[in-house]
Amino acid sequence: MSTNSHTIVIGLGNPLMGDDGLGLVALERLRTEYDLPLDVELVDGGTWGMNLLPTIEDAARVLLIDAIDIAAPAGTLVRLDRAGLPRYLAMKISPHQVDLRDVLGLAKLRGTLPNDTIAVGLQPERVALHDGLSDVVRSRLDDLLTLVVRELATRGHLCTPTGRKLAEPAHA
Repeated sequence: MSTNSHTIVIGLGNPLMGDDGLGLVALERLRTEYDLPLDVELVDGGTWGMNLLPTIEDAARVLLIDAIDIAAPAGTLVRLDRAGLPRYLAMKISPHQVDLRDVLGLAKLRGTLPNDTIAVGLQPERVALHDGLSDVVRSRLDDLLTLVVRELATRGHLCTPTGRKLAEPAHA
């Protein structure tokens, strides 16, 4: 296991696949709208797959932000502990999830997956070729950011609002 004390927040997804781009949108809002402690690192995981392994293995804690399909109503807030990750990442709602499931499995097998690994996100409404989030998912972004900030705070990372707001992209 890593001897580092930092927390990695990884935004995942493909912005060309509608709600699947949620993790990247949320990550950018977190970067813009909050001052984060130096021991919190934001990583644009996009669809990196196995390239995320060294980043995950080097962290003390990992917080993944993603669209997570648990067959709930669209926009439902989702929080998964380490034990629940393989089950829901196996849903394969997007190409990057297959790779992420493999990355987490390999890190676990190697004994390098941080015990404090969680995923937070929203139930997607639409994962298909489409530029932009659905209205229902976009409307829950503030709630998702609140959850991310709360999760970081429980791990000793206090995030301070900057007062800046990320400009909303034009609705596609």
